[in-house]
Amino acid sequence: MLNNKNILVTGGTGSFGKKFIEMTFKKFSPNKIIVYSRDEFKQDVLKKDISMKTPEILPNIRFFIGDVRDKERLSRAFKGVDYVIHAAAMKQVPACEYNPFEAIKTNIHGAQNVIDAALDRGVKKVVALSTDKAVNPINLYGGTKLVSDKLFISANAYSGKSGTNFSIVRYGNVAGSRGSVIPFFKDLIDKGVREMPITDFKMTRFWITLDQGVELVYKALEEAVGGETYISKIPSFKITDLAKAMLAECELKEVGIREGEKIHEVMVTKDDSRFTMEFDKHFIIIPHFDWWDPNKGKLTGGKRVELGFEYTSGGNTDWLDVSDLRRELKKNGFC
Repeated sequence: MLNNKNILVTGGTGSFGKKFIEMTFKKFSPNKIIVYSRDEFKQDVLKKDISMKTPEILPNIRFFIGDVRDKERLSRAFKGVDYVIHAAAMKQVPACEYNPFEAIKTNIHGAQNVIDAALDRGVKKVVALSTDKAVNPINLYGGTKLVSDKLFISANAYSGKSGTNFSIVRYGNVAGSRGSVIPFFKDLIDKGVREMPITDFKMTRFWITLDQGVELVYKALEEAVGGETYISKIPSFKITDLAKAMLAECELKEVGIREGEKIHEVMVTKDDSRFTMEFDKHFIIIPHFDWWDPNKGKLTGGKRVELGFEYTSGGNTDWLDVSDLRRELKKNGFC
């Protein structure tokens, strides 16, 4: 699928970008992967890390300084590109709340720039990374990502029958990724803290690893015909159980929910159920537009979910307990 292809990853120095590069060169033989991001220091760190671990892939990687806010720069970077993975975003909820105009410029205007550049340059496929926070958003980050998702889905109406194909993959906080709860807890444990702060004892989250996140992107690249939102079927866990899995003898202290934080992650709403197909390992929310042709999508083997169905971390049927979490943490090198 990706053999001899040119692939560009916006925000490519983040956790997802690093894992995508690692897995893609193991599974495929791409012509080149372009890392597009605005921080030259992070690009230099990534380049040095690759040169130490897998120097043989370095000739097939390009480091392109640029901001998704800069449409002209994106257009230059997209020349000759087959596939784009859009991972760049302002993601930290408090930062977006305090700097709303900046979040809008990156997450909304940046999305529009990626779409325009992809259409103008004839990119074959674009997969945009979404988040559970875009579903029934209660904070600005979620609001901007909701708009971004809508832009990418609607962009298919402008691409024509043989033009750029735009799709979405949605998941919550990835286990062990920068800014997630696992490195936060680990840092406290390393400092000798034995009382773990829990915002709300009822809080639950979905468990997804970076590997699974990249695999979902591969699936969208392989299957999507334009407008679909892909969601993995994954287990849930309680935040209190995660703390116990990381530090068996810890004390738990409820410190209160943060601004813009949800008790449970939501991936599919009851309203989405009218347009959601269920498969063995994932869901697909299909577009509800007159340009969508249900006969062209690769929906074989799927079935419509029941009306009123919702997919949330709190209402999941698949759960990880403390021992399961401890095993997953060890398997993924988090402890």
